[in-house]
Formats: sequence, structure tokens, C-alpha cells
Amino acid sequence: MTHPPSSRNTALRAAWLVLLLCGLSLSWMITRVNAQRGPAAQAGAQGGAANAAVPIDPDDLGGVVRSASGPEAGVWVIAETRDLPVRYIKSVVTDDQGRYVVPDLPAANYQVWVRGYGLVDSAKVTAKPGQQLNLTATVAPNETAAAHYYPAIYWYSMLKVPAADQFGPGKAIPNQTQAGWLNSIKNNGCIGCHQLGQLSTRAFPPSLGKFESSEAAWIRRVQSGQAGQQMIGQLTQLGPFSFRNYADWTDRIAQGELPKTKPQRPQGLERNIVVTLRDWMNEQDYLHDLIASDRRYPTVNAYGPLYGSPEYSSDMIPVLDPVKNTATAFKAPVRDPQMPLSLGPGHAAALDPLQPSPYWGSERIWDTRANNHNSMFGRDGRLWLAASIRAPETPAFCRAGSDHPSAKLTPSDRSVRHIAVYDPKTQKYDFIDTCFGTHHPQFGYDADNTLWTSGGGPVVGWVNTKVWDATHDAAKAQGWTALILDTNGNGKRDEGYAGPDQPVDPTKDKRINAGYYAVMPNPRDGSVWGSSRTGDRSSVVRLAPGSNPPSTALAEIYNVPMPGFGVRGADIDSKGVVWLSLASGHLGAFDRSKCKGLLNGPKATGDHCPEGWSFYQYPGPGFDGLGDNSAESSYYSWVDQHNTFGLGADVPMSTGNLNDGLIAWANGRMVVLRVPYPLGFYAKGFDGRIDDAGAGWKGRGLWAANGDRTPWLIEGGKGAKPLAAHFQLRPNPLAK
Repeated sequence: MTHPPSSRNTALRAAWLVLLLCGLSLSWMITRVNAQRGPAAQAGAQGGAANAAVPIDPDDLGGVVRSASGPEAGVWVIAETRDLPVRYIKSVVTDDQGRYVVPDLPAANYQVWVRGYGLVDSAKVTAKPGQQLNLTATVAPNETAAAHYYPAIYWYSMLKVPAADQFGPGKAIPNQTQAGWLNSIKNNGCIGCHQLGQLSTRAFPPSLGKFESSEAAWIRRVQSGQAGQQMIGQLTQLGPFSFRNYADWTDRIAQGELPKTKPQRPQGLERNIVVTLRDWMNEQDYLHDLIASDRRYPTVNAYGPLYGSPEYSSDMIPVLDPVKNTATAFKAPVRDPQMPLSLGPGHAAALDPLQPSPYWGSERIWDTRANNHNSMFGRDGRLWLAASIRAPETPAFCRAGSDHPSAKLTPSDRSVRHIAVYDPKTQKYDFIDTCFGTHHPQFGYDADNTLWTSGGGPVVGWVNTKVWDATHDAAKAQGWTALILDTNGNGKRDEGYAGPDQPVDPTKDKRINAGYYAVMPNPRDGSVWGSSRTGDRSSVVRLAPGSNPPSTALAEIYNVPMPGFGVRGADIDSKGVVWLSLASGHLGAFDRSKCKGLLNGPKATGDHCPEGWSFYQYPGPGFDGLGDNSAESSYYSWVDQHNTFGLGADVPMSTGNLNDGLIAWANGRMVVLRVPYPLGFYAKGFDGRIDDAGAGWKGRGLWAANGDRTPWLIEGGKGAKPLAAHFQLRPNPLAK
């Protein structure tokens, strides 16, 4: 068929226009992907990857990942199976030439695919261990498709924060500071229970219903479920900007606004990380934490089962065998089966939903008495649990009129969580009735194997486990003390001290209320440190028990100076340096040995050692209008005193609660241990274990639970179970 000249010219021009647009589109995709891959990957793309097979063992998968742009460096290869008794997922990162090895896979059929920044998920391929499997990555067709895979922090940093001049008396938010407001929308408030910024929270579930505005939808949303009272109360206290700003955030995202920055693909050591996930428990329960070993002796329980802490969700203690890939559970008993449920007033969860959940309706999905918050392994392999055993009212030996040394000084009428001891070998479960509350237990380094606890409110409590094992007498084995500053500077604890609400009197000692959230026995000098969120100031507190606690116990307090604020979890290294997760978006460090002035006396009340503090900004974008900052909202920090991971001894690490993983501070830089799938990984703590010191990287690693209170908000949605993550560090991305 022939065309007239004008028609033919028009057709040619249209064809050239289509080719030009296609070329520009392809150029955009290649440029964008190469920018996220890094210079080494761009060089690899130009030179081409080696065609030789990647060396693997019979239980590995290996190959090369390529896209239309060439070999893809720094992307994840994910292998998942449901053929085992537990769901099993392993992810690795490709090297500079796009090569990968997924090591040590149990025999099963796996779905394997590629995920990475600048890409969309590739088609899933079925494979078995022992195969050479080259994979084709799919370049994202546009920015919106690429942003779907960004960690939550990139989306949450789009939230608008009120300007500093909006806070204070007579202002829009009269009873808050900007730092206090940020603290409440980060790790000491909204992100203290679950992630924000993943797909399920940056959009509304259709089952929530229809509302006249997004602000009304947020008001209804945060009343859902058994945490509804806590959530609505939290946001209401933040003033008018809370619901308004969250509504503005989700509206802008719904209208197509994207994060202002893009994540970089894993670099350097991050490409050597292997992440293995297994699921356990059930779809309605959550895990606060897990434990793998004794942090003082990390070879305890080598290759043994992990124990989870379900907190408010259940009395069933989950047990995961990572060798057999099986999950079981046992019910944590209580001494008084008629005690009330550990829900409702005085707890961080209600008996019943305030409003129906868009996922579970009006069903009471949390149901517990034991309320196991955390557990610790002892050197002999027994498990020591922070768990309730009775109703809150304390026994007589805790109260005024008792001759117990601690009760004489600070009597106690209530404690809602106590100590239990479980022996996995005999399955015997013992109760230790404590007069003080418990939250995070930690063993000391003393001959009495003292178990120190946080969660006691105005007091710090302990159990002398040597005495307990010899007598099984709870009263004899325990003690607790108020926190007393030596403000008169005479080097000893004096009675008749000033109370917490009284001004400093230079002739007296002074009691402070600075309850421990984290507790950290110092391996260097026997002191016991704690992080404190009490009052308007965050601080760390040092308790020196002395020769006869509680009568000899003295405290020191050190407030967190700006730019840091909002302490939550913390840990200590072998040199006595305290490392803290801060709502300011920093990993904080306090080194008492750097203090230049007096550590006691009338001026040593918290602000006397700013020189002891250092701050290291977490990775990820920050909120607009606050200068250089990170929106990261880390829940807890932990120090790898014994090099259980492989970055070295005494490396401080934090939960990266908006970075989908963990964050380590090593050799002057932040290293992100990211879980690429399922999106939304959120931990509240972690543990290290050495299974075999002679097995190299395969014999050591970190363990963490996906500690989100809402497992159904993770990628995959309703039906997802809590996860146990194993992080390991290979010498290179192809190590088998």
C-alpha cells in the first residue's frame, strides 16, 4: 500500500518520535539503575561479567544476575520455601560482577528471585540446591515502581514536623518542645511498638472503612485493637498537628508524591551479609524478643533452640530449632492460675479492642498472664524470664514493717512482672516472687552470678542466683535499692537524704527517680548502668552497689545533651562505655573516663560531664526543616563484646527500626544489616551466638525476632507469622 508524500512524512515523523521516546526511557532506566549500583557495578556493566560458572556446593545456589543494563551489582537474590516445617527464607547480595551464592540451603524446592533498588521484583524461578541459576533482573519502569521497595525510613521522613516556633507557652503546641514531639513520634512513642512508613501504614486498609477526610480516618485508625487506648492517647497528647500531619502525609503519598531521596544499594561489607529467616508462633501473636545464648559466654546453647518472648500476646513460649527447622511451644505457667490477665489498667495493652481492628475485628487476640517481656540464658543453659507469676500485690516481706533490708529502706506494695526460671533439660519451671518489677534482665560478672533487672520504676532490683539455687528462698535471694546521689560528696550513702521532688541540699545526699529501662552490668568495675526515660530529660545512670547493698549503693546520673535526646535501649562494652539508641536519630556513646570534673557533690546532678558524650548519626534521610538529621527511630542498642558477628569485638549495634534491619557502627562507618524481604522487618532487640568457633563465619551470627506488635503489617499482610532472623557475615559475597 502506498501513501501520499504528506501522509508518509507524517508516519515517518511519528515513528522517529516513538523511537526517540523509547530511547530516552531506556536511557533514564539505565542511568537511574547505574546510579544506585555504584561505580564498580557500572564498570562491570561496560566490561561484562565472567561467563564461567560460579563455584557452589551441592547445598548452594549460584549464578549471575543480569538486566538489560548488564550485570546487576548490589542486589538481593532471595530464596524462599514452604516445604519445611517452618517457612524458610534466605537472602544474599550480588558482587561487583552480579555474581551470587546462596549457601547452605536445606533440601527443598525454592522460589528464587531478584530484588534491588532501581528494580522491581523479577519473575520467580523454581530451583533446588546444587543448581547453577542465572537470573534476569527487571529494571523499574518508573520512579513510583522503584520506590515501592524503599525501606520505611524513606517514606516516614516525608512526614512534616512542626517548626520549633510552634512549641511552647501560648503557641499551637503549648506543653511540648520540638524534641519532645519528635521523641513521641519516634522510638519512645509511635515507633515503640511497630514500624511506620511501610506500605500498610502509609496507606489505609480498605477494611478500615470510608471517612470524610484522612484526618478522620487517622483518628479512627489509631483506636483499633487492644492497643487503641494507648495509640489514641499518644497522638492526642501531641496536639492538633499530630492527626493533621499524619493525614497530610498519607494524602501526599496517595496523590503520588515520592521520597525525596533514594537508597543506595549495599556497599562493601554489606554485600557479604547472609540473612536467614524462619517463621514461628501464629498469625495473631507477636514476639517482643528472642534469646539464643548467654551474652557473657556466647557459646552457651550452641546450635540449640531459640526461645521467644511473646509479652502481651500469649502465654505460649515459642521454641525454634534452627537445625531441624521446627517450631514448637510450651505454656508458661503462673503460680496463681486465678490471677487476673496481664492486660488493662497498668499495662500497655487493653483487655479488649477500643474499636474493631480492620484485620481482626472485635476479637481479643492478646490473652496473657505470664507477660514474658524478655529472657536471658544463664551459663548453665537455664532460661531466666522476666514474667508475671501472680497478681500485682506484693507479699508481706516486701512491705513496710518487714525486716528485709531492702523493704526497711524502700518498701514495695506492687510489682506486676517478676522472675521465672525454666530448665530446658528437665522442663522444670520455678517462680521467684520479686518485690520489684522486671523488664530487661541481665547477668552480672560477679561470683554470685547476680541477675540485675530494669523495670522496677523508682528502684533497681536484683536476684542473687547463687543464693536462690542454694535455698530457693526468694526473700533471701533478692534485693532492691532506690537511686541515691552522693550530693554531699562524702563518698558514702547517708540516710536522711533529700527526696526526688526536693531541691539539692549540699549537706545531704539526694534520691532521684530515674527508673531503668535498659540494665547493663559493667564487666570492667562491677557497676550497673541503666538508661532512663523518666521525666523530660533522658539520661544514663550508674549504680555502684558497694559492699552491702542496698545500704551502700550510690548512684550517678548523666543527662543526654543536645543534639541527642530520647534514649531508649542501651548496652555497655568491655571498657565500660555505654551505647544508646536515641530518638534524635543518633547512636549515642557515654564514656565516664572522659569526665574532667567531680563525679559527685552538689553540682553532679546530671549536666556535669558533657565531654563524656559522643553522637553518631544513623543512616537514612531525615525530616525537612531540622537540618542534618536521620528519621531513624532505633529501639535498642547492643554491644557485640565477643565478636559473635564478625565485625570485631566491642562493636556497638542498634535495631534499625525504620531501616528494615540492624545497624552496626564499625571502623568509623555505619553498616546496615538489611532484611530485603519481607519488607517491614522491625526488631526490639537481638543476641549473638558462637555455635562453633572453628567454623569461621558459618559458626557465628546474630539472632533477632521481628518484634513488631502487628505482624500482619509486614509485606504479605494478614497471615504472616513472627520471624526469627539469623544475620551472618561472610568474608566475600561468594563464600560458600
